[in-house]
Amino acid sequence: MGAALLPRLIPAGHSAPMMRSALRHFLQTEAAGGIVLMGAAALALIVANSPLANAYFATLALKAGPLSVLHWINDALMAVFFFLVGLEIKREWTDGQLSRWGDRVLPGVAALAGMVVPAIVFLTIAGREPGLARGWAIPAATDIAFALGVLALAGKCVPASLKLFLTTVAIVDDIGAVVIIALFYSGALHWGALGGAAAILLAMFALNRAGVKALWPYLIGFLLLWIAVHESGVHATVAGVLAAFTVPVDRDDAVSPLHRLEHGLSPWVAFWIVPLFGFANAGVSLGGMTPSSIVAPLPLAIALGLFIGKQAGVFTGVRLSVALGIARKPEGARWRQVYGVALLCGVGFTMSLFIGGLAFADPAQGDAVKIGVLAGSILSALAGWALLRTPAKRAGG
Repeated sequence: MGAALLPRLIPAGHSAPMMRSALRHFLQTEAAGGIVLMGAAALALIVANSPLANAYFATLALKAGPLSVLHWINDALMAVFFFLVGLEIKREWTDGQLSRWGDRVLPGVAALAGMVVPAIVFLTIAGREPGLARGWAIPAATDIAFALGVLALAGKCVPASLKLFLTTVAIVDDIGAVVIIALFYSGALHWGALGGAAAILLAMFALNRAGVKALWPYLIGFLLLWIAVHESGVHATVAGVLAAFTVPVDRDDAVSPLHRLEHGLSPWVAFWIVPLFGFANAGVSLGGMTPSSIVAPLPLAIALGLFIGKQAGVFTGVRLSVALGIARKPEGARWRQVYGVALLCGVGFTMSLFIGGLAFADPAQGDAVKIGVLAGSILSALAGWALLRTPAKRAGG
């Protein structure tokens, strides 16, 4: 994809005043991409419960070289998603909403509480069941695309400060998810491949230090790093974030390599890779499902972790930060609106399904994960949307 993509990246001759800000472009792309993702997830459910179900599951299991179609999507294409996540994290940390320590406090505390409390809810419900404690991190994630898509459907009722708050919380959340995947969901380590990955990463940082601005060396390095990490036992998608940290960025240059890559990759990730992941992973057969299967420990723990744990953690983190005077409430936002955004943080679709796939290999448990993630995410999305759409004079401040 790299060679075909390079000509469509932002031309070096464009001046900064002619370009939309990276954050504005990001918000617009992610919101629209979130709506496409909703459609992809709905289509997966329809197909998985139609006469096409057998063809759908057989295609995902089909071997294409060393991996199945599903694994190519989850391990290779999602590495590109994580590459974009890494670019966004680095940009926000360098010249965005996380560039100053004062700006990091509120989303940092909210995101941390929003990961810890859902994990506690999950372990309280499912932790004593044999083998289920491994899924503790599933409800700890927020799907930024899906959440911003719902936020876009809420219209102009939400101040811009809350859209930025949701974005920064989700980015900090992504940092936590990457760390969790690297530490808790990697296999047995192969030290030779891990050493090769370290050497490739050091070479990419050396390119950065040498002032190399061309994109192709970093894209080739990303590909080689993915192969090495895939063979090392660390989950291959971590290679995406690590590679992104080596790409040069200049806060005074809107066409620096990082900005050009981010603008070029965003549409591909938002409108193709993430929806394809959603379509490949959200399909679950509902035939024979009973109320008891829905409230079984695993799906119930995930659903309540997302719907109850996320909103409680994020909102409590914000209230405590403001009450202690270590951060300020998002400008122009009412507490009711902050609570609505905290509800939207419970939309954990993409990252929750991804972590669920790493936690449980058994197909029956995989279906239970999908049911729990879909239930918790849909409840969070509907409740957040309804609250944010309610006029303030009727809902209170």
